[in-house]
Amino acid sequence: MDFDLAPELALLQETARAFAQDRLRPHEREHERARRPGDAVLRLHRETGLAGLELPESLGGAGLGALARVLVNEELAAADPGAAVALDPLGPAVAALRAIGGEVALRGFALPLLARPEARAAVLVDTRPRLRVAEGRARGRWPWAPADRVDLLVVLERERVYVLRDGVTATPLRGAGLRAAGASELSVDGAIAAEIVSTPRARRALAHARLWAASLLVGTARAAAERSRAYALERVAFGRPIAHHQALAFLIADMAPAVEAARLATWDAALRLDAAPDDDGLGAQRADEMAACAFLEAAEAAAFVTPNGVQILGGHGFMQDHPLEKWMREAKALSLLFGGVDLAREDAGRALAAADEPLALVAPAPGPAGAGEAPR
Repeated sequence: MDFDLAPELALLQETARAFAQDRLRPHEREHERARRPGDAVLRLHRETGLAGLELPESLGGAGLGALARVLVNEELAAADPGAAVALDPLGPAVAALRAIGGEVALRGFALPLLARPEARAAVLVDTRPRLRVAEGRARGRWPWAPADRVDLLVVLERERVYVLRDGVTATPLRGAGLRAAGASELSVDGAIAAEIVSTPRARRALAHARLWAASLLVGTARAAAERSRAYALERVAFGRPIAHHQALAFLIADMAPAVEAARLATWDAALRLDAAPDDDGLGAQRADEMAACAFLEAAEAAAFVTPNGVQILGGHGFMQDHPLEKWMREAKALSLLFGGVDLAREDAGRALAAADEPLALVAPAPGPAGAGEAPR
């Protein structure tokens, strides 16, 4: 059994890491002040193909799956989570559009966004519900979304998926986390461009959205763990690096496996999504519940690692000279996406309680998409 990445995915991971370290990390505070990455960064991100990873090759994309997106998201978030959100013009909207109408929906809704450098899609989960639908028209209001503009809005419910491309107004907010992506209050009053009524497809779209956020949380937690560990090895107190004092040594040792566990859970869920068919079979159900579990694991790991990373730096951790305070804010904001940890815990708990067969890890199989074998 081989758990190594396929060569194509390993190369993609290295490309994303180099892009993030060269283009995002040195300019993270500039991106926060501007509430967006620079034009050159946006253009290079699209030219390298990172924006169209999951689009079919027939539409000019790379034709890769969830695992490829997870790998890229982790690397970008390890440099600047807010910029990672802003750079992805489609985000988890790709899976929702595919669920609605396959390549036809992607051609009609996704490609026009990719043709406009500033265009952005947003995906929201409606649990209140905030969206009111009557006679093909939708109205509603959301207090926060990590974007300063929304050209395509996807609203996920338990049994429905709505797509709106007109009538979406974004009112800028100051924001706390993910400032490089922007922040706004969204109000909706427009015609529904497309919709489906299908519990399995709506659940699958939500699973992809959760996995998208989970991979960003993993990258954020990884960056905080690595930076705080490096600082603890350099900072000397009482004649030796503070990392050699027992209390901090134990804390650093706890942070590393927390990040690794979240990464493995996210990879496993991605492999399941790539391997499971788009139906209501057992494999698809397990993929959906494991995506919820991965989001929970990543959110809890980030909630543990990022504040403790700030504490390791002491007073320096709260200063903008170091990015630890930024990563702590970003992790909290990412944990609020797509219904947050409470909805994910509810969905995962309900699914696992109803499961009558044990879960099994999915081993990656070689191939460009890195898809694993079907769950047993």
